[in-house]
Amino acid sequence: MTTRRSFIKQTGIFSVAAFTDPAFILKSKAKVGLQLYTLRNEIFKDTRGILKKVAALGYKEVESFGYKDGKFFGLTPGEFASVLKENRLSHPSGHYMLTHLSGDWNKAIEDAKAAGQQYMVLAYLMPDERKSIDDYKKIAAQMNVAGEACKKAGIQFAYHNHDFEFTELDGQRGYDVFLKETDHNLVKFELDLYWISFAGMDPVEMFKQHPGRFPLWHVKDMDNTPKKFFTEVGNGVIDFKRIFAASQTSGMKHFFVEQDVCPGPPMVSIEKSIQYLKKNIVK
Repeated sequence: MTTRRSFIKQTGIFSVAAFTDPAFILKSKAKVGLQLYTLRNEIFKDTRGILKKVAALGYKEVESFGYKDGKFFGLTPGEFASVLKENRLSHPSGHYMLTHLSGDWNKAIEDAKAAGQQYMVLAYLMPDERKSIDDYKKIAAQMNVAGEACKKAGIQFAYHNHDFEFTELDGQRGYDVFLKETDHNLVKFELDLYWISFAGMDPVEMFKQHPGRFPLWHVKDMDNTPKKFFTEVGNGVIDFKRIFAASQTSGMKHFFVEQDVCPGPPMVSIEKSIQYLKKNIVK
């Protein structure tokens, strides 16, 4: 942990400088999105009611998860799209698992398009799917194939990180393998700002090294404790102004608030997050 803290301090992830970058000003007009996983214990019980509450808080976009048997939260793609439209919400992106890629991926693409998605994101790799660098190389090849199929339907494929991709295996990091061995046009990345920071990496440096490859972000904060736990956006130590100032370099098109664990009702947490973003980022 000491090494990680030292690295973060050196790279300046948590610096508090003033920002005048035109990219930051431009991106201040972006719509605030929400990854619905934050509300996973609520949304399956009352999908329509929860989406109405999300919209009432000021969120304009949502990112789905849990696609199963051709449905989103128990609704057909058309039904889900209709509920979103009623609440003036768009659905630019959705999360999928590796099993979806090896299953009926074409059906998943068809349903994603019907539900209004422009991006399909590989959300997470199970521990037994990422035991070695060879596993990462095989998955990179799978992502290229999945990305090609998405491209034919006018959808962009992407990968969402946690922290394990930055752990070295046989002297290499899985994330580096993905960046190197996937086609730049077929596979983009959804950078989780919490997890890359937790891993001791600087998201801004990542943008500079791979410009234009990060059209999607997960915006979540890290508390100022030894545990470095999840907290509401603006309530922690991640310098979002610095990161948003580099949004043009990253190629960011959409960003989604997410909080894996909330101290109380998730609705309270996502309200605090959007209030911070509206006051400090999206004006």
